[in-house]
Amino acid sequence: MSEPASISSGIASRYATALFELARDDGALAALEKDVEALGAALGESADLRTMIASPLFARDEQGKAMAALAKKMALAPLVAHTLALLAQKRRLFVLPQMLAQLSAMIAESKGEMTAEVTSAKALTDTQAKKLAAAIKERVGKDVKLKTVVEPALIGGLVVKVGSKMIDNSIRSKLDALQNAMKEVG
Repeated sequence: MSEPASISSGIASRYATALFELARDDGALAALEKDVEALGAALGESADLRTMIASPLFARDEQGKAMAALAKKMALAPLVAHTLALLAQKRRLFVLPQMLAQLSAMIAESKGEMTAEVTSAKALTDTQAKKLAAAIKERVGKDVKLKTVVEPALIGGLVVKVGSKMIDNSIRSKLDALQNAMKEVG
């Protein structure tokens, strides 16, 4: 891991741990989970929001006002709103995506769940998602929450990441392997 990425990860981890422990002590993990999912969706949908949290061109007070308006509009819990304000004040908003990912993992672990990241060439149907979640649950022995991403470049098949394990059963990876095998032959 590069040094800047390691530093970002460490910062995100400290904020995520503090926020998680405060929410757990207040009995507000369900509200925290809802807010984490909502913020993650907002980051995924809004290029402007991603730019605002990552750009050094925005002043602290501009970022703080934007985060306060976002928290109010999304009806985020006060604990989450205060954390966003603190991140803005300390110029740490750039770690928000990593912090949300770590919070999701902490919440899932506290509930005895695991998150599986599934990348597919086209969107999974509800039936396919349920069957996949059941198959993964059978392997890992925990409830599984799927985080799905569509990537047409896979051509077909799936790439599934559970914890530190990855299963790449995509057509693209099979074609790449075939291409490498052909290079070795001739």
